[in-house]
Amino acid sequence: MKIRWLILLACCTCFSAVLAQPEFTKNYPDTVNKKRLWTTIGIKTGSYLGGLGFLSFIWYRDKERVPFHFYDDAKGYLQMDKAGHAFAAYRESYAAYYALRWAGVSKKKALIYGGPIGLIFQTPIEVFDGMYEGWGFSWPDMAANALGSAMFMAQEAIFDEQVILMKFSYSPSVYPDYHSSLGDGHLERFFLDYNAHTYWFSANLSKLTGNQKIPQWLNFAVGYSANGMIKEFENPKFYRGEPFPELPRYRQFLFSPDIDFSKVKTKRRGIKKLLRAVNLLKLPLPALEVNPIHGIRWHWLYF
Repeated sequence: MKIRWLILLACCTCFSAVLAQPEFTKNYPDTVNKKRLWTTIGIKTGSYLGGLGFLSFIWYRDKERVPFHFYDDAKGYLQMDKAGHAFAAYRESYAAYYALRWAGVSKKKALIYGGPIGLIFQTPIEVFDGMYEGWGFSWPDMAANALGSAMFMAQEAIFDEQVILMKFSYSPSVYPDYHSSLGDGHLERFFLDYNAHTYWFSANLSKLTGNQKIPQWLNFAVGYSANGMIKEFENPKFYRGEPFPELPRYRQFLFSPDIDFSKVKTKRRGIKKLLRAVNLLKLPLPALEVNPIHGIRWHWLYF
């Protein structure tokens, strides 16, 4: 389940970008600031090499090397892992682009060199997968990676900002209690249990409607999640010698207000950094859920 590595890499990249950039601003330098540029290059290079080293010496250390092969996992986990791929690529491209703009790189060059970073970072993971038993090079994963980076680049090119953000939220599910493959402790469950993940498209209402009376920080988010998933394509029939419960596998669609923390005004530099750091997460707020098993459900607070 390499999605845990993707989420971790995306979060680390975004947090490192926040540390590199003192504040979010449209007033980028007119000329390249070499110190900032080398800081940005160092962070991105270190993240990339660190990721490759992790894959080579830790992730695949005990795995058997096999001839390069492909793997069609388009239907796996009800596409939750594809959402994770797109989210990670989007956030990595986001961090790279804005770090380059902070360093004084022009919009055009920042899009050319920073925009595809998400796809570039994720591609080695697929190549490694293709060389080890138990995985395989996945074109659906590559498509999701490309989609995530393309979503960022298209918005930046057209609107000069991100009108629709990709966000992530986590809420522990009951399914690890059924099967140990979803993790034993809370940390393992965070990474291994897809049932607990939700990926969001958070849209700025003021920008979409053109109504300037709507607060600039107010968004409306559409989320995608899924439940009942123990294994990739279907749940086991038996577990530890006993019949396994029949758990329905189903998709969930969520609709909820949200906050774009980058639009919250504050003069405190530390607060700005904190708000930018948490802006990749969907704030727990009321939500309307639609799914084929329970129909329409209301959550006073959805995590």
